[in-house]
Amino acid sequence: MYEFTADAKEAAIASAAKKSALQKSGMRSKEESFRTLVAEHQEMVINTCYRFVFNREDAEDLAQDVFIEVFRSLEQFREEAKLSTWIYRIAVTKSLDHLRRLKRKKRFSSLKRIIGIEDPSAEIAAPCNNPAEALAANEQAVILQEALGTLPDSQKTAFLLSKQEGFSNQEIADILKTSVSAVESLVHRAKKNLHDKLYAYYTQQ
Repeated sequence: MYEFTADAKEAAIASAAKKSALQKSGMRSKEESFRTLVAEHQEMVINTCYRFVFNREDAEDLAQDVFIEVFRSLEQFREEAKLSTWIYRIAVTKSLDHLRRLKRKKRFSSLKRIIGIEDPSAEIAAPCNNPAEALAANEQAVILQEALGTLPDSQKTAFLLSKQEGFSNQEIADILKTSVSAVESLVHRAKKNLHDKLYAYYTQQ
């Protein structure tokens, strides 16, 4: 299981110490609470980031950034939403920022970068009796990932949180700070756009 590194933890603690004159006992209490929070939410954060960046190493790096921000901002959390919702919001924001940086650097144009491996077929755990089906399933996943990458950020986020993470429309609305009707519209448009893109792809084959 992924573990929050000592370097990242120290960076978060150092940053927080500059902003407030916490007593040593208070700092110890905060560190203990933070350690528990990381243990409870780290896999959720990594999985959420992975849904967006489709690369485990990048997802783990982003998770560290998420928890550093959580540590820095924990005292400002006003419990207007659930703690998990607040953390999801940070994870989504960090993931989208990461993708924007990749696009600006023109690193997001290659399938190699999207899937994180040189040859998709090299990583397939194919059943011995029918490797062709496993290859087809992997290719479909890559095609879907490419199609998702063409969606506007708002549509992609709403779609992934709904269809991949299993959130209700109300929970997604809380994470995105928008209305339920807006979420419904985003998911509907995302599904339509994906249908159109995938239909166009397969009819050209």
